[in-house]
Amino acid sequence: MFQDKTVIVTGASAGVGAACARTFASLGANLVLVARGREALHAIADELQVQTEVLAVAMDVADVVACQSLISKAVARFGRIDVLVNNAGVHHRGAVENVQPMEVAAMVDVNLRAPLQLTVEALSHIRAAGGGAIVMVGSLAGRAPLQGAATYAATKAGLRAFTYALADELVDSDVNVGVVSPGPIDTGFIMDEIDRVEDIVFSQPMSSGQEVADAVVRIARGEALEISMPWISGKLTTVGYLFPRFRRWTRPMLYKKGRQNKEKYRRVEQNVAD
Repeated sequence: MFQDKTVIVTGASAGVGAACARTFASLGANLVLVARGREALHAIADELQVQTEVLAVAMDVADVVACQSLISKAVARFGRIDVLVNNAGVHHRGAVENVQPMEVAAMVDVNLRAPLQLTVEALSHIRAAGGGAIVMVGSLAGRAPLQGAATYAATKAGLRAFTYALADELVDSDVNVGVVSPGPIDTGFIMDEIDRVEDIVFSQPMSSGQEVADAVVRIARGEALEISMPWISGKLTTVGYLFPRFRRWTRPMLYKKGRQNKEKYRRVEQNVAD
């Protein structure tokens, strides 16, 4: 299905983005890989060059002009765009009063504005290619409020709402639209900042970057509108959203479980380092 198709992946230099890049490469797609870190980006691009054609674009998705240029570069190189994976994200953790205004702006720009802009920029090209997919990498935090991550949760909730609305607009088209909403993922996005991550996050089972990438492919194939990971956690966030008192009642138990799991993960990380 993806043989010789053009897939754009943002945040492609590590974690979920790198897993998506490797997965789509294994399926025969041409890749446009995007990330801020030039060295790490070119490392993954060099790795996958032996499998497929790769265009690496080092840029910040918060840059409006750079996003416009990205789409032009992709079309100029491959002549088409078939799949857009909006994966790039940033999370400045902490209570709202402890987060700097520029950090709030960065989260809104990278997590919400950039995916919306890139979707608008790419959509006409995906239609011109005969159809394809737009996949958002969201979060369980976008399904229910998460203290200590208020802005991050808000951006992911906005991204999820945009996805559902866009899917309705394109329901009769050949463009598949959907969102993957994972809980904690065993990547540097969380594990490199384990001490700053809210304990409650670790109350939910950990997914791997590859599991999220596999879910992205399922969305791109049109198999689902949203995939929550793990499944049971998605159900829990739905209940917590619909019944705030239940969320507040279970919070102490989830924090306790999360603290216990965090200690386990910390010990594993320490053993690996040793």
